Amino acid sequence: MLGICFIDKFSIKTLAIVERLGTYYKIFSAVIKTGNQNKRKRMERFEALRQLLSEDRSIRRFEQSRRIGMEILTELVDLTRFCASGRNMQPLRYRIVDSEADCAMVYPLLAWAGYFTDWDGPEDGERPSAYLVQCLDTRYGSNCLCDDGLQLQALTLGARSLGIGACIIKAFNAPELKRILNLPDGIEPRYVLALGYPAEKPIIVDTDGTPDADIRYYRTPDGVHHVPKRPLSEIIL
Repeated sequence: MLGICFIDKFSIKTLAIVERLGTYYKIFSAVIKTGNQNKRKRMERFEALRQLLSEDRSIRRFEQSRRIGMEILTELVDLTRFCASGRNMQPLRYRIVDSEADCAMVYPLLAWAGYFTDWDGPEDGERPSAYLVQCLDTRYGSNCLCDDGLQLQALTLGARSLGIGACIIKAFNAPELKRILNLPDGIEPRYVLALGYPAEKPIIVDTDGTPDADIRYYRTPDGVHHVPKRPLSEIIL
């Protein structure tokens, strides 16, 4: 009787330990599984960003007849509020140009594709259907530090995610642009972002990896736009 009681007590304790170990194992497995799932999600987000960046090429020919709604343009500008800002001054402002009449006035003031010396820009029917004019509010200083580039990249990535093409333009007639848009004193145009649904699909090609490699973009006879990029081995010192 004593032996049976001893075995019963021993068995009960053993079962309790086994059950506890089983619980610990389930918890440990769940933690490992969750960790693996989180890691996989992080890598999926990273790869999605890489893909978006690789697709975010300058577009210079558009489906001009397809208009971009003011709501979408406003949402794109809203992205810039979440960008980092030097000294957190947030000095940049945007004028949205979306009407056909206003777009027609802006277009002649722009210079397109510096490497294409024999090309004056997209023909009528392939021109942008909207513009975002990035301006500096000089009340906050004459230098926006790195804000302009950060915000332009956010805008082009946001546009690309919606299937909209973009081209960042620095060469333009700033005084005349300011006049036709009736921009107030102290608001100075810095960049023009041309927007529209793409009528071309640029592709990335690798350079030969040498420092003097030709990095000028070009079009092949079939009209495909090629963008040379230096290899990673040349970027990392």
